[in-house]
Amino acid sequence: MKSNFSEIIKGETPVLVDFYADWCGPCKALAPILKDAKSSLGDKVKIVKIDVDKNQELSSQYQVRGVPTLILFKDGKQLWRQSGVVPKDEIVRIIEEHS
Repeated sequence: MKSNFSEIIKGETPVLVDFYADWCGPCKALAPILKDAKSSLGDKVKIVKIDVDKNQELSSQYQVRGVPTLILFKDGKQLWRQSGVVPKDEIVRIIEEHS
């Protein structure tokens, strides 16, 4: 995933990365929110889920200390970051600001 990841986040389309874990309750609560946000935004955003337990090197590289952690990238740059469950309206607003 790591070699592929750097290519994914370099695009002109914003990429929202969800660092999550299967055992994480808030991560499970965030999943349908992200799905709703994606359906509202369509092609304006790519949403990528990264399992921190299976991708520890990537999680460490981006200093993910807790899950869920959302990071928005565009053109390879980190534009926004938030830990915890984020409401759909806020996710949509942040992504539209950077589209």
